[in-house]
Amino acid sequence: MFNRIMSIIYAVIMFIVPTANIPSFEAETEKFKTNYTYVYVHGLGGWGEYDIVDHVVPYWGMMGGSLMKYLNARGFDCVAAAVSPVESCWDRACELYAQLTGTRTDYGKHHSQENNHRRYGPDYTGRPLIESFDAENKINLLGHSFGGATVLQFLDLMADGSEEERACTEASELSELFTGNKADWIYSVTTLAAPLNGTTAYYIKDEIFSDKNATAEELLVACAVGLLVTPIPDGRNKLDNAGYDMEVDRAMSLCDTWETQKDVYFFSYACDVTYLDESGSRTFDRSDLELLFRGSAGRMTKWTGETATGYKLDEKWQANDGLVNTISAIAPYNAKRTDYSEGNVNSGIWNVMPIYHGDHMSLQGGLLNTNNIRLFYAEHLSMINGL
Repeated sequence: MFNRIMSIIYAVIMFIVPTANIPSFEAETEKFKTNYTYVYVHGLGGWGEYDIVDHVVPYWGMMGGSLMKYLNARGFDCVAAAVSPVESCWDRACELYAQLTGTRTDYGKHHSQENNHRRYGPDYTGRPLIESFDAENKINLLGHSFGGATVLQFLDLMADGSEEERACTEASELSELFTGNKADWIYSVTTLAAPLNGTTAYYIKDEIFSDKNATAEELLVACAVGLLVTPIPDGRNKLDNAGYDMEVDRAMSLCDTWETQKDVYFFSYACDVTYLDESGSRTFDRSDLELLFRGSAGRMTKWTGETATGYKLDEKWQANDGLVNTISAIAPYNAKRTDYSEGNVNSGIWNVMPIYHGDHMSLQGGLLNTNNIRLFYAEHLSMINGL
């Protein structure tokens, strides 16, 4: 209940923008080599098909109309998962597996005991998100914002499972997610404005709250971020939440555990609303930004510092989309990557797509500024189907 209330709050805020024009698009299905299901995973504070609010204000498309309906009507098979809006990427990955397989969520005996929360969560028995999920019926994963970290954690568990869970759980009680050996169930991963290496927005939040001269716009984003990273008040370990997983040190430690699977295609889209002015200073055009991100974008273009472990966050971290640093969304810091080259796409390496000029919600469809993303996704999915 706590989780969904915050999703509803955000949906109500967004319910005041006009519908976007819907572009025409005809998929060249004769060129498709595959047509696996596309599973979209929302970010912090988000929602999906299992949530009532998604039928009023779809997370994917927002007030511009349902992206899922648009893509499905054009020959693609797309679904929108509905994992916890605020829990850790581990917990969200466990919920995603339960939705895809139509089972009860099992967060793991070891994980739940270590973090002092319930072992079992929502039950999707008899109502799976997709009809079939196995090595023959693969899926393509797309994760927006913290959904990017979620799908990478999910892939890691599918590939390797969890040694800790296997060690402390009877075989008859062990979730098959933790047995591993299922990397070949995933065809591709696409991350969208994802804080793969964390974000300096959390340092900015604390800075704003301590600044007596902070503007109303700055306080708005600081309060929004503060609300969404507040741990669920159920007595759990306060570090088992999305906010902690998006701190730079923690995010990079997660990167150290995620392997770029050799037979999976990886794509990333980073967003940027900033530019260098004539004096060489980084700035942004307010008209390009949602109101929600204006206060944070300005602070992030100037902020430098270092993490608790001494990792330096220099000027390379100043380009941002209002919530996530552009450099962080390109690829996990330790992963092999290459610039995307049409007709020369390989698995087992991050294919970095061109930087998308837009704020953090532009690839979702926008908050108060509707952004027409239908053609963008239709073309991206067509490219993947043609691999």
